[in-house]
Amino acid sequence: MRENFLQELIFPIPEFERIKKLLERSYLGLSFSGETKIKVVEKLHSISNKNSFESFIGLIEILQILASSTEVKELNNEDTRIKWFLNDKIRMGTIYDYIHENYDKNPNVNVIAENVNLSTPAFCRYFKKQTNMTFTDFVNNYRINQAKLLLLQNECITDVCFLIGFESLSYFNKLFKKYIGETPSAFKKKHLSKVE
Repeated sequence: MRENFLQELIFPIPEFERIKKLLERSYLGLSFSGETKIKVVEKLHSISNKNSFESFIGLIEILQILASSTEVKELNNEDTRIKWFLNDKIRMGTIYDYIHENYDKNPNVNVIAENVNLSTPAFCRYFKKQTNMTFTDFVNNYRINQAKLLLLQNECITDVCFLIGFESLSYFNKLFKKYIGETPSAFKKKHLSKVE
């Protein structure tokens, strides 16, 4: 399902009001028992071999069964979205720390994925969703920002290239121009001449 499935399909339609309320309560964590549980398990088995349209209709039916059930128990007193939000902040903090400590040593996406307990593909999807950038683009952007700081301290362009973890001066120049819109030498000349 697309992420905007709820907002576009469920929430605006009056006939789905019960499902909407169920989904709003779901952040507390809901446990279903008795006949409800039996019906839903049967339904899940029955839709597993259906085509995508029939599976979708089956999913709506399952949500309606759950929404109409009285055999339900709330597992938390607090909204668990706060917990997920905080977990995301902690996870992103770990990722940023890793990048900051390793940007000059060729950060490895497999290593950081393992550090935050995600597979590499899951990490890449998660990181792109959080930052709107790929891991490589983010690291390169971080490196170029570090390069700007060093150039403003009048460091030599070749030294800066290697200090921030690039092995090729031509690639550093190309990437710097891509992100900043001018070469490192033009950037340095423009900003340092203003200081003088």
